[in-house]
Amino acid sequence: MPELPEVETTRRGLQPHAVGRRIVELRVYDPRLRWPVPDTLAATVANRRIDALERRSKYLLFRLGEDALVVHLGMTGSLRAFREPPPRRLHDHVDIVLDGGTTLRYHDPRRFGAVLYAAAPVERHPLLASLGPEPFDARFDAGYLAGVTKRRRAAIKLALMDNHLVVGVGNIYANESLFRAGIRPTIGAHRVARHRLARLVDEVRSTLSDAIAKGGSTLRDYVDSDGAPGYFQLDCFVYGRGGLPCRVCGTPIRALRQGGRASFFCPTCQR
Repeated sequence: MPELPEVETTRRGLQPHAVGRRIVELRVYDPRLRWPVPDTLAATVANRRIDALERRSKYLLFRLGEDALVVHLGMTGSLRAFREPPPRRLHDHVDIVLDGGTTLRYHDPRRFGAVLYAAAPVERHPLLASLGPEPFDARFDAGYLAGVTKRRRAAIKLALMDNHLVVGVGNIYANESLFRAGIRPTIGAHRVARHRLARLVDEVRSTLSDAIAKGGSTLRDYVDSDGAPGYFQLDCFVYGRGGLPCRVCGTPIRALRQGGRASFFCPTCQR
């Protein structure tokens, strides 16, 4: 599933193609996404200027004045820029045609994503209103994390993946951040000392920054706006490495399931 690094990589790739351009046409080939594309969307965004392209959690926000066209990549989606779009494929669902001659094409085999409209104030849209702070936001610090986890009996990894607490820390990045911070994914969130939470905040930011620099992670479907896969997963310390020796100490990496997702940790490096 595209997470914060993949969506941020897509945003950065699309920004020079989209910002300052007008939407000539929005072509909807199949509206049956996770949230159906509104029948009125094409008419609503026609001839609107894209003033900025932002990211909130895993949502791309094409700012149209005070409003926004909202795109979510779901589990298998991608949004690519084409100067000359190739013939439409089976799972190409939406084209955003811009006045500079570029077409942004939304492709999503499993149709778990979304292309929606958010009227001002955009931040109050139902999909955005309850989101926690961004991991790079100054509000996300050890004091904040200690406050929101002090009564949580859930494991620290599950807390870290809760978008109501902090956004964008998906499964891969939660595993890797906890390894870098030396914290086992199974420890109760309320039991992690404040000084360890401070290190975890730093490592979340470091992990996500490294992932963005490497174009995100491609395990199956994800490609960026130019069609290139990410390669962060090639350098993972623990994710996907169950049974293999730890890159730091040589101890075999252990694997387990938490909340229906795969967790990996080193029993020596993480306490």
